[in-house]
Amino acid sequence: MMEQQSVPEQAAAGKSHGGLGGSFKVSIFELENFQGKKCDLSTECPNLTESLLEKVGSIQVESGPWVAFERCAFRGEQFVLEKGDYPRWDAWSSSHHSDSLLSLRPLHIVGRL
Repeated sequence: MMEQQSVPEQAAAGKSHGGLGGSFKVSIFELENFQGKKCDLSTECPNLTESLLEKVGSIQVESGPWVAFERCAFRGEQFVLEKGDYPRWDAWSSSHHSDSLLSLRPLHIVGRL
């Protein structure tokens, strides 16, 4: 059974390839422990709360890595998210002053020979 997605979510889940042909995919959930509204992304999102979600409660990185930011427009404290599950904000942040995550983008790593 496929999960129904709104038009902004469908656009956010568009195909994108970074670096040397690698793909990126992350699932963002409004609530902790992968509950609530879900949004799948494969490209950068400068403002997760503008039309997609009210807040970010948990994250599953299927392929990446990704860089998450505590503020919109890729500003503020940065968090590198590798493949795996992040069931609540303290799983991706060691910050004691902020529990928000408002933007994220794929981390493109270019290797040199």
